[in-house]
Amino acid sequence: MSDIRLEGVTRRYGTVAAADEVDLAVAQGEFVTILGPSGSGKTTLLSLIAGLNRPTAGRIFIGGRDVTEATAQERNIGLVFQSYALFPHMTVLENVLFPLGVRKITGPPARAKALEALKLVRLDGLHDRRPSQLSGGQQQRVALARAIVFKPDILLLDEPLGALDRKLREELQVELKQLQRTLGVTTLLVTHDQEEALSLSDRIMVLNHGRTQQVAAPTEAYLKPANRFVAEFLGIANFVGLDGGRTGLVRPERVRLEPIGVNGGRPARVVEAIYLGQMVRYHLVLDGKDAAPMVAAAPFVGRAWQAGEPVAVSWDAADIWPVA
Repeated sequence: MSDIRLEGVTRRYGTVAAADEVDLAVAQGEFVTILGPSGSGKTTLLSLIAGLNRPTAGRIFIGGRDVTEATAQERNIGLVFQSYALFPHMTVLENVLFPLGVRKITGPPARAKALEALKLVRLDGLHDRRPSQLSGGQQQRVALARAIVFKPDILLLDEPLGALDRKLREELQVELKQLQRTLGVTTLLVTHDQEEALSLSDRIMVLNHGRTQQVAAPTEAYLKPANRFVAEFLGIANFVGLDGGRTGLVRPERVRLEPIGVNGGRPARVVEAIYLGQMVRYHLVLDGKDAAPMVAAAPFVGRAWQAGEPVAVSWDAADIWPVA
């Protein structure tokens, strides 16, 4: 397994920088997610690491080796796309055998490796089926088995769960993390799904307009965002005024709602209460001249606050994080 290092990696298309002087160091065996909105440069960066594209400037290292000019075939990378990209005329086993054949690994050794990879993704017994006979989740597992069968140095995942429904996506998120831990393979995931990034990653890299906004552990990026963009992109952000004209951040789950007059909270009014199963998300308006909006999230226990009700809003000083 190998580490990944990017030094000033830039990719320009005319005057537009899809990747703009990006620096990143991914340790061996680490799971890092590249997160950002559409057009932020996520897939561009992944394609540069994979060797599917060349940087305009900067260097790319895998396992300490400069691969900036190396072809995709020379980088020993496992790559999984959202579209699965399976060969429809081949069986599951033949699909998984394909990258081994490219590497001149054939016969019983290749079959053993392919069956082992299918077992790792819980598809043993389905090797004779064709992709059209599988569910979307099973097809994605085949694509994953094909990407790991030759023991790649790194694993690159481009929105691999984006085409699946929510329940199946959550199940495969757990399986993907367990598989990555088992293999110990250095992994880069591209996604625009904030929950997916927070739940899977050792660290998150947030991009916007090709530039790095923050690289941090999920809890740090969520609770201590580097700037306002990260604060707003990673979930719902409440902004409050601080001394000296500064702005602070309070996450919805840190906001307490109590009856008016309890613990000196600031008066507010419930605009909407949205039931989300275990949680209720409250949209509020604070009383006063500014009539500032705020969002709170609380476990659903007994009766929920109703739209139009007055409430007292409070939070701990330790839950405020200054943002630029």
